[in-house]
Amino acid sequence: MDGAQAPTGFNADALAQVPATLQGIVDQGALSGAVTLVWRKGEVIQVNTLGQRDIAAGAPMQRDTLFRIASMTKPVTTVAAMMLVEDGKLKLSDPVTKWLPELGGMLVLEAADGALDKAAPASRDITVEDLMTHRAGLAYGFTSVGPIAYAHQDKLGSPLANPLSPDAWLQALGELPLSYEPGERFHYSHATDVLGFLVARIEGKPLGHVLQARIFDPLGMADTAFWLPPEKRDRLAKLYEAPADGGALMDVSLPMADTPPAFEGGGGGLISCVDDYLKFARMLLARGEVDGVRLLKAETVDQMTANRLTDVQRGHTFMGMPFWLSQGFGLGLSMIVDAAAHQWMGAGGQGAFGWPGAFGTWWQADPEHDMITIFMIQDSMPLGPEAVTAMQGQRPTGRIALPMFQKLVYAALG
Repeated sequence: MDGAQAPTGFNADALAQVPATLQGIVDQGALSGAVTLVWRKGEVIQVNTLGQRDIAAGAPMQRDTLFRIASMTKPVTTVAAMMLVEDGKLKLSDPVTKWLPELGGMLVLEAADGALDKAAPASRDITVEDLMTHRAGLAYGFTSVGPIAYAHQDKLGSPLANPLSPDAWLQALGELPLSYEPGERFHYSHATDVLGFLVARIEGKPLGHVLQARIFDPLGMADTAFWLPPEKRDRLAKLYEAPADGGALMDVSLPMADTPPAFEGGGGGLISCVDDYLKFARMLLARGEVDGVRLLKAETVDQMTANRLTDVQRGHTFMGMPFWLSQGFGLGLSMIVDAAAHQWMGAGGQGAFGWPGAFGTWWQADPEHDMITIFMIQDSMPLGPEAVTAMQGQRPTGRIALPMFQKLVYAALG
């Protein structure tokens, strides 16, 4: 490659295209701002802080800006559960009814988009592995169509800012039918919320306390939690929505609670920042240990990062896209199983793994290149019933910045 070479093998001129390109998207008004980070072989190669975390206040994005990371919470919750597996407190094959009797005797819809009263008893109980692989048959309203999508909103409320207690929420969930038989197929759902409440019941304390003691404190993740105290709230990036008509971004930020919430959603409730999540990602990339702190055995991380979906299950679309064309799913993580085919979607080496968030946050750990890339924005997407249908055919938004970021970083690596 032409141009100056960075010590870690990057082309410095090519890497400089990352902030220049992303700034262009911010300048167009498609995104309020972004924080991105590239780490490789033990060092942070590049951090970009672009645009504003609060447009009305004129507050800029900063390296310590906090983001609602939504489903980037799922790998964290799964790690906590795998720590309990290592402790001998649960097994992947265990039925969840051992701790969650609310999910006993579940019914399964005759058709996933059909009437709620046309259902039959499930052939078996949901297992811990079913939760971790989204093969529990559970649903999200926004990933489903038909009556079950609306029933989720009516009985369970928001998947993020939820007023119910864990016990009340689990009781309501158990009264809804499953969309599919347990183990049958990947259907993105509340499964990791259920997993989080299972962890909390086993440990006899709220999920946030478990994560704090087992993950955040040991790794030094001082800015990751389900709740923000008042003194940190100025650092939280506002959540914006790009109107369909192309108008100015609208502030659609979620309300802030005055006290820690009873509902700590292990599927999407965490707030974090780029450097905190880097510590978590480095731990997984190094197969369970970072900076002298070991959370998991190496073979446990290998289990998490190995594809568990069958060829038939990978043949289904995800959110209307052929997501599994180049990827698989393990325990709380997706991974690239065909790097050449993955070029249609982004970039990454064989075996690179991660999981994104609904508000546009994304991360990837790439063992082949000993690299971690993190991308933080706050761009709202529809999360109401049947949103999966509304998202198909939408006009391009500022989220086009993510594949640009991915491809530019890997192009700079050559």
